[in-house]
Amino acid sequence: MSPNTPAEKPAPRGKYPYFKRAGPFIFVSGTSARRADNSFAGAQVDALGTTTLDICAQTRAVIENIAAILAEAGAGLDDIVDVTSFLVNMNDFGGYNATYGEYFSHTGPTRTTVAVHQLPHPLILIEMKVTAYLPQSPSV
Repeated sequence: MSPNTPAEKPAPRGKYPYFKRAGPFIFVSGTSARRADNSFAGAQVDALGTTTLDICAQTRAVIENIAAILAEAGAGLDDIVDVTSFLVNMNDFGGYNATYGEYFSHTGPTRTTVAVHQLPHPLILIEMKVTAYLPQSPSV
């Protein structure tokens, strides 16, 4: 694992870090609802293969995953200044927007939400990337 991969997270699915710090900015790579065991929050497949996907549960898990990544960088959700969200289906916007509102307010980060054809796994409904601002404390 790279030095910027939180211990409780699975390794990234490519050669990139979960986050990169550049001066006071922390850039968090696209984050999904993937758990450490490579299952996905908000995704269930029954014995007959019927799939149930929950945008609210996935949005909540994505934001919690981002919070864990930011904690590794010494930051938190309050430090986020910009969010880009990728939805596979804009019909999920209402549930995503309501769940997002549990974490952020009108004075929170700027946000862009776009529809995409697909994400890296068929059980993923949403992926988010964020930029946080956390001034580094001066060296003593």
